[in-house]
Amino acid sequence: MARSIDYGTLMHRAMRGLIQDVLADVARNGLPGAHHFFITFDTTYPGVELADWLRERYPTEMTVVIQHWFENLTVTDDNFGITLNFGNNPEPMLIPFDAVRTFVDPSVEFGLRFETQSTDEDDDEEEEDEIEVEEDPVRQEAQVVSLDQFRKG
Repeated sequence: MARSIDYGTLMHRAMRGLIQDVLADVARNGLPGAHHFFITFDTTYPGVELADWLRERYPTEMTVVIQHWFENLTVTDDNFGITLNFGNNPEPMLIPFDAVRTFVDPSVEFGLRFETQSTDEDDDEEEEDEIEVEEDPVRQEAQVVSLDQFRKG
């Protein structure tokens, strides 16, 4: 088989690194200005740690908001840990970066979406990851990776 550059995997790694860098900065310095994050993640992904009642309520996917109240934000190469408030109940959770499906900072209209799709060609192959950078995270149909829309001209 001919060797080729796997741009999809490289972009995937770079975008997860971006999220890691942003969260590490927030862990050190707090949230600047109006920045806040909506992070959706796969609750079934290996290594996700959260309270049983949260796992029961969100059996496949959960979105958390990092904005006004959060504690104990820690960031490693593989995951981030955070304590969030759910109805006056602080709940610690651990989220591997590979479990993250979307990362949105609405204060600057920035969003990343990571989609995992199975290939039909070979059932034994691992799943393919597609990365989408978008301004409107509600959009579901686009399959384009474009950073141009975030450049200020």
